Amino acid sequence: MTNVQSLSLPFWGRFGGGLILLNMKTKTLLITLFSFLILNAFAASKVKTGIEVLRENNFKILQGKRVGLITNPTGVDSQLKSTVDILNEAPGVKLVALYGPEHGVRGDVYAGDKVETTIDKQTGIPVYSLYGKTRKANAEMLKDVDVLVYDIQDIGCRSYTYISTMGLAMEAAAENNIEMVVLDRPNPVGGLKVEGNLAEDKFISFVSQFKIPYLYGLTCGELAKLLNGEKMLGTQCKLTVVSMKGWKRKMTFDQTGLPWVLTSPHVPHATSSFYYAASGILGEFSFMSIGVGYTLPFQIFAKDSIDASALAKRLNDLQLPGVLFRPIFLKPFYAVGQGKNYSGVQFYLTDYKKVRLTEIQFYVMQEMAALYPDKKCFGPDTEKRYDMFDKVCGSDQIRLLMSKNMKVADMLPYWRKDEVAFQQLSKKYYLYK
Repeated sequence: MTNVQSLSLPFWGRFGGGLILLNMKTKTLLITLFSFLILNAFAASKVKTGIEVLRENNFKILQGKRVGLITNPTGVDSQLKSTVDILNEAPGVKLVALYGPEHGVRGDVYAGDKVETTIDKQTGIPVYSLYGKTRKANAEMLKDVDVLVYDIQDIGCRSYTYISTMGLAMEAAAENNIEMVVLDRPNPVGGLKVEGNLAEDKFISFVSQFKIPYLYGLTCGELAKLLNGEKMLGTQCKLTVVSMKGWKRKMTFDQTGLPWVLTSPHVPHATSSFYYAASGILGEFSFMSIGVGYTLPFQIFAKDSIDASALAKRLNDLQLPGVLFRPIFLKPFYAVGQGKNYSGVQFYLTDYKKVRLTEIQFYVMQEMAALYPDKKCFGPDTEKRYDMFDKVCGSDQIRLLMSKNMKVADMLPYWRKDEVAFQQLSKKYYLYK
């Protein structure tokens, strides 16, 4: 809640002289009025997600239909009520099946662990796993379903598996001749950042399911329309996207007024999506800690026996737009470097409009190689992870080009080559300005 005392002095300066002349009762009434107006101004600008818009329209598109819902704990309204419960209670809607992506419908499965098929304890509805032996719903799992509904908060990054689940669900819907509904949600990095090359045929995987850039600058609803419209999934499905109200392309999640529900254990805050994009590719190696296992997931680059001040200086000397680095010293609680004294850098985003998020990690690789030629990220110790690194990058060219001289400049044209064309293509599917 906004506190009137937190308003800027220029605001109160315009009214302060008059307030001094008023009695306490009148002052209190005026302050209450100003507070009411301010709070309502914030409320009016609040984004409504797809599930809230669907509810406003009395669930019209689901009336009389048997619904299968793909969701997880991020599928909530602005009051944190689960989409599972909303649809289960919706008049005229019959919720008959739930489908669990990575981490499960209730978020009780750790990253990478397989999701089991079970019964949801709160509703008694069967829950089918989409993160185990089966990643695409089969005919048996869909036999009682008329329409598949998808409602999951994503983080705007190709390697994050929720959009892969969405795309496979669209394929399943097309193959089984059922409808597909995507309840739209904000892209937390906004709708303006597009970074990275398109994923290539050889490297299509669950962490690069589609031929889109690493940061693709679309909401999940817009992405679904693009995948369907451009026939990236083969057969097109009968797709309906329930658009948000109030969302703008320039908005990051903190500007929506919506509560953030952690999308996975190491993405606890909306801003974690920025940091994930900036360090997650390097995190495919155990070459350095990126803060997973410490209190700053995805926000640091650290290793044993390195000069933190020297690394921070080299990175700051590059004058990369929108980011600064400071030395940091830590002892990870688990994961890479558990229990060891590590040192490195924490990075801060100082100008979000200018920063190239994904490229931060490549410059860290470059400067680490310059400081410590024996500690290059590409070498015998990391070779077994090359395949996953390449899949996340969507190509082996990023690794091959950079590893020649450990210079970002050698791979940057390749990393950036598809961005402008993809942005132009994407505009056909924009739902928001």
